[in-house]
Amino acid sequence: MSPLPSPIDSSSFSKSKLHHSPPRISNSTLWKRRSRMAPPPILSLALPSETGRVLSIQSHTVQGYVGNKAAVFPLQLLGYDVDPINSVQFSNHTGYPTFKGQVLNGKELWDLVEGLAANDLLYYTHLLTGYIGSVSFLNAVLEVVNKLRSVNPRLVYVCDPVMGDEGKLYVPPELVAVYREKVVPVASMLTPNQFEAEQLTGLRITSEEDGRAACNILHAAGPEKVVLTSINIDGNLLLISSHRKEKDKPPEQFKIVIPKIPAYFTGTGDLTTALLLGWSNKYPGDLDRAAELTVSSLQALLQRTVNDYTRAGFDPQTSSLEIRLIQSLEDIRNPQVNFKAQRYQ
Repeated sequence: MSPLPSPIDSSSFSKSKLHHSPPRISNSTLWKRRSRMAPPPILSLALPSETGRVLSIQSHTVQGYVGNKAAVFPLQLLGYDVDPINSVQFSNHTGYPTFKGQVLNGKELWDLVEGLAANDLLYYTHLLTGYIGSVSFLNAVLEVVNKLRSVNPRLVYVCDPVMGDEGKLYVPPELVAVYREKVVPVASMLTPNQFEAEQLTGLRITSEEDGRAACNILHAAGPEKVVLTSINIDGNLLLISSHRKEKDKPPEQFKIVIPKIPAYFTGTGDLTTALLLGWSNKYPGDLDRAAELTVSSLQALLQRTVNDYTRAGFDPQTSSLEIRLIQSLEDIRNPQVNFKAQRYQ
């Protein structure tokens, strides 16, 4: 009978035999190895969405839906890749008793663009701009337009020239001339309200004919598509739009009658322009259809907003209302068209 094996004396084995640690690699060696590897592709460029890639330069609020907060989500629902640059970052919109935050200046905007350019990330199909509070920042935006078009000459620039409403400017007066002389000529689509269209054209708009004439003046300055997003004529609220498909032919013009909802909302202009961008790109030759979808989405969202405030026990006519954007996602993605365009002859 063979003797039992004696117990193993663990002290006879060195730690190096029990633990085979890999050789240590310095950080500099790791960096060199990684730098030789091909970087992963940017999928929004390598496999772009069928709709497009949007750079959106607008305001941002932590709470509420204005500026980029009102534009990015709807465009994403419609299938777009959207990269936002926040021209301001505030705690809430300025209609509240107080707000705090930061304002981006023109140099800081250009720094962001240069960072994108350094990594070959500047290919966009669309540029969207909204509220801009200073001449220096607006001039920097014009440089961005030139830079983006040097990368993609077919870039579509959708500009909401946010300057004021109901007879009042809420930007420095000197911005009006910059918009009129420099921005309008490079825009592909312009979406002013009635007051902003008057500022850009010098024409007092008191009739539908005036609205159509304002569109023609703006076409002559540059944009192929002009949408006057809200015009009050004899107590009626209208959208008047114009699409110049060929320079030597008159534009196609139409109106949509919009029912008035007895309340004041924030962010509706920002949302309207985003939806017009989204739908007009899906129906490039049919601005009528794009406007019908936009107005139908917006009206459903606004009615839901009023209903929800009422359900919460608040009189919606006593204050400005935050729009119910998230709760209206189906009205944004699949709107039921309840408002039809009426063509002008």
